[in-house]
Amino acid sequence: MMPMTILIVDDEPLMRLSIVDALEAVGHDVSAAASGTEGIEQVRQREFDLVITDLRLPGADGLSVLKAAKEARAQTEVVVITAHGSVETAVGAMKLGAFDYITKPFNMDELLLIVERAGTVVALRKENQDLKATLENRFSFGGILGANTRMRAVLEKIKLVAATDSTVLILGESGTGKELAANAVHQNSPRRDYPLIKVSCAALPETLLEAELFGHEKGAFTGALRQRRGRFEMANRGTLFLDEIGEISPVVQVKLLRVLQERKFERVGSNQTIDVDVRLVCATQKDLRKEVAAGRFRDDLFYRLNVVQVVIPPLRARQEDITVIADHVLQTCSEKMNKKLRGFSQPARELLLRYSYPGNVRELENMVERAVALGRDREPIQPADLCGFQSCPYLGGEPQESCGFCQEGLTGGGKKKEVPLTALSTAREGFEKEYILSVLERVEGSRTTAAKILGLSRKALWEKCKRYGIPSARDESEEDEG
Repeated sequence: MMPMTILIVDDEPLMRLSIVDALEAVGHDVSAAASGTEGIEQVRQREFDLVITDLRLPGADGLSVLKAAKEARAQTEVVVITAHGSVETAVGAMKLGAFDYITKPFNMDELLLIVERAGTVVALRKENQDLKATLENRFSFGGILGANTRMRAVLEKIKLVAATDSTVLILGESGTGKELAANAVHQNSPRRDYPLIKVSCAALPETLLEAELFGHEKGAFTGALRQRRGRFEMANRGTLFLDEIGEISPVVQVKLLRVLQERKFERVGSNQTIDVDVRLVCATQKDLRKEVAAGRFRDDLFYRLNVVQVVIPPLRARQEDITVIADHVLQTCSEKMNKKLRGFSQPARELLLRYSYPGNVRELENMVERAVALGRDREPIQPADLCGFQSCPYLGGEPQESCGFCQEGLTGGGKKKEVPLTALSTAREGFEKEYILSVLERVEGSRTTAAKILGLSRKALWEKCKRYGIPSARDESEEDEG
């Protein structure tokens, strides 16, 4: 049996001590509480795999302990101990999410058998989480999520180039994750222990950008009240990330070319040459070849920057990644906002897949964050939460001019785009089907136990079995009677 962290809540000292001794003897990490109030404090302070609580307790009762345990950690299993005449209360506890109950007086072997069954559920659930994590890790690198074939090739390219010292040019539309790619290159490079310095070239005029990159001496220009190191110096032995490199002026282009060629530069207003050891990673949403052809970007600088080119496709071209990213952002934002949402409703998920995302991943992240803020606790995200307008067409309202969904005709009466079956959905469905089958096999076909392990209601599990063509498990009426 897998060792578990278990809490015993019982006001009878002899009973409490006997259960603790029996469970510790088979390898579990056991804590104890002498009252319901103390038990509630413990479940709020520490994570337990299993709570065994008497129903009749001083202070808070066992049902209160059950509710507190489930609120603190939904995966915690709870077994209630009740007197023979209070079986109805125990059945009520089962409806509130208790794993099982046992009536006094009981044989310790009976309790150990229930604990063993609970341990099987806990172990399988953890195995399920590990398998899900493994599946997700196959589609991520350095904080970038990607299940699309093109995106997986991009992630593999980033892995390979990160280990080298080559200059990297990252291309892609605004919001595709170019800065994340730069982070991944640095964090997985031999320079990871040294600074990653970032500069947005589009945010500064020519004179200020030159001083920002190369530093300046006191009095070099109006407002230069003291000597200042530039970003190249600050990034020495590390990585310098130049975002929107296509915006730099011809003067700055010349100085940048020299640094790349000679690894030397001078501060603005100084004749002293400074040696520097910096890896350069650049990004732009412009087509630099067209900029070169138009005479706005030096061809020799372009070839120096374009040693390894990484092109990040727009989100509309990697539809498999939409639900992966949306689910990840939903989980992250829910934790930050302390909300317990039940994923995306089917209409909301369909809406996510139909939209073209002109703002790419950044727009999707903002959209899901808004949905979490607007979503109702313990309910799934709805289309109106994503849209941000409670009068959206899904609720019978008028299309909103400032809503991208409405403008694309996705929520109103406009023509809807066809959503192709993607590689990710196929992979996920295959994974889910195989795992449901393995869980059902290990619990001998009990849908009730399997649903607990998978974190689903029994109805939801039945629907998935029907969808995937999984043969009927143990008859539900038999389970109810048992």
